[in-house]
This record gives sequence, C-alpha cells and structure tokens, in this order.
Amino acid sequence: MPADLLESVIRIAQRAGAVVMSVYAGEIAVRGKQDASPVTEADEQAEAVIVPALQALTPDIPVVAEEAVAAGQCPTVGDRFWLVDPLDGTKEFISRNGEFTVNIALIERGTPVLGVVLAPAQDRLFAGVVGQGAFVVEGSQRRAMRCRPVPAEGLTVVASRSHGDAAALDAFLGGRTVAALRNAGSSLKLCLVAAGEADLYPRLGRTMEWDIAAGHAVLAAAGGSVSELNGQPLMYGKPDFANPYFVASGL
Repeated sequence: MPADLLESVIRIAQRAGAVVMSVYAGEIAVRGKQDASPVTEADEQAEAVIVPALQALTPDIPVVAEEAVAAGQCPTVGDRFWLVDPLDGTKEFISRNGEFTVNIALIERGTPVLGVVLAPAQDRLFAGVVGQGAFVVEGSQRRAMRCRPVPAEGLTVVASRSHGDAAALDAFLGGRTVAALRNAGSSLKLCLVAAGEADLYPRLGRTMEWDIAAGHAVLAAAGGSVSELNGQPLMYGKPDFANPYFVASGL
C-alpha cells in the first residue's frame, strides 16, 4: 500500500535534501544538458541518493529519474513506477532564491498516488497519499492540509517564476476574478494550492512528468486536481514523459 511507503520516502527525500544543501552552501558549478537546461552537482548527487534507496525499498518497482533519462537510461514502466526529480527548480537553485525542491512520486495506472516534495532551503516538506490525506512539515511541526474554497475576493493564482508567458496567462484568466498573482519556482506552486495558500496554477508551457508528479499527488491528496486544458485528467507514463499544458486547481 502507498501509505506504508510514505515515511520511508520522506526519509529518502530528507537525505537527498541534505546533499542538495551541502552543494548549495558552496560554489555552484553549472553545466548545460542536451536540451540546454542547466544541471548541477546537486541534481546528480541527490539522484544518486534517491534511486538506490527506492530500488532497495521496492525492488519490483522501476524508477524513472530525470538525470538518468537525460543520460539515456530509462527503464520500461508498467502499472507502477517511481518518478524522481532530484532537484526541481535548478534555475532557482542557481539563483539562490530557495524555491527549489526534491520530488519523489509513486505512479499507479497512470495516476500519482503518493508524493513527497521537500523544499530544503525553506525547511518545508509537503507529502500526501491519495485517499489518505496530505500534510506539511515545517521545522518540527506537522499539520494536515487541504485545498480551500475560493475566497469571496477572488482567486489567488500561482505562476512560474522562471518559465512564465504573461500574455498566455492573461488570456487564460480572462473573465475570472483574480485577487492576487504569485510567482514561485519548482513544484512549490502545486503545493501552495494544496496548502490552501493559492487556488489555481495554470501551466501553459513545457513540463516533464517528473517535474510535477509529486506535487500532483500532494494536491490530489489535499482534495485538488490536475487536468489538461480540455478537462481530462492529466495522466503519466507517456512515451516521452512530456506533459501537455495543464491546470492545477483546488476547486
């Protein structure tokens, strides 16, 4: 059962987060991958912690991890597999704004069912199992969280700090009452909706499955949803692991 795995996955994420923060404390060397996106030692070292730990925890469940896929190493996936982004928000990590995360998600039959999102620079960890609820850990305090009803004054919308398209976002939001627009990096945007700190996250740009799967699971566990623009649920395990545009909502 996914719930039986959650505490172990949290500990794995925390170990990876410690590695990320040790790199963050020093000089950050940046290289470019084939797709021109940046990669650092933190991405690689955190993945080297997470993947063997998940393989030991669940030897029968394949692990799809961002840096391994970039290196041409991708297992065949079936009904159950792990999706790992060892450092989501690498641009935020490089700019040292704290808005980067370690993401681990379990997928079952195309749907995220367990997610852990650790923001190590903020000392915040978001976790959830669909059907069992979601929670946030801040320092030593753990509290349950759920999506909120939209306030009377309107939506709080979250948008990408590093990958935004303001014109497309304005067009999408046309006709909606928006009280506030917040920018945030990495999968924190999904977690802000899950925590009731925001209401809507439209992503009108490219993402990969490992970027959002853990945040999707946390949001779903908190009562929210992630859908394609046509209203269909966003599914995982696509041949190239690339996502269509989507909307994450607490409604």
